Amino acid sequence: MLLTIDIGNTNLTLGLYEGDKLGAHWRLATDHNRMPDEYGLQFLGLLQNAEKSLKDITGISLASVVPPLTGRVTQACREYLKQEPLVVDTGIKTGIKVRYEDPKAVGADRICDAVAVMRLFGGPACVIDFGTATTFNALTKDGEYLGGAITAGINLAAEALYTRAAKLPRIDLQTPPSVIGRNTVHAMQSGLLFGYVSMVEGMVTRFRSELGSDMKVIATGGLSESVAKETKVIDIIAPWLTLDGLRIIWELNQ
Repeated sequence: MLLTIDIGNTNLTLGLYEGDKLGAHWRLATDHNRMPDEYGLQFLGLLQNAEKSLKDITGISLASVVPPLTGRVTQACREYLKQEPLVVDTGIKTGIKVRYEDPKAVGADRICDAVAVMRLFGGPACVIDFGTATTFNALTKDGEYLGGAITAGINLAAEALYTRAAKLPRIDLQTPPSVIGRNTVHAMQSGLLFGYVSMVEGMVTRFRSELGSDMKVIATGGLSESVAKETKVIDIIAPWLTLDGLRIIWELNQ
């Protein structure tokens, strides 16, 4: 059984694969202050919750966009799970060609997403990842990662409004009753949700003009379903896409 770990700035996402089937999976808050021992004990607790033991884990595939945590989680895997994780980094086999000006600058999560999309859905494709940042990633029909666009994520924008505007409250991101908010909370929810939906629709149009009319649109990340409900431009919702990519990369490197 393969354990996949995706370390993001906001969430730490884990999943257990038996073959190509995702079983137990978890999305936890990223704790930048947690030590290796704490991560190790947490991982053991999750395995116990899934009624699995160390002997069930045959490998670990890991991606991280938080460098200070990469070493801590790797150490936790070694000491508590008794496995050396495969870390997605320069030099490993991915099956895709990265055409970015500096391939090393592409986040490991974006590479995993691209690998999963090419294996599961094919290109050309625009992959939208709704995380701490909202990223748009362009893939050609031949499996080339061209690059994309990066902007602030919805939750990050909401937090910025709360911290930088004295009279605006912290809100939960929910669909408001109407686009025209009749109170401050609904107005903020409308601006954040429908504003991002409109941005997605506009960016998809621009990406399609460069990638072609047959471009697929795949959404992933914690808020993918919330945004997808409000627009018809998203073809596929794949909330665990990064974990699928980690599984495929593991298989390519065995």
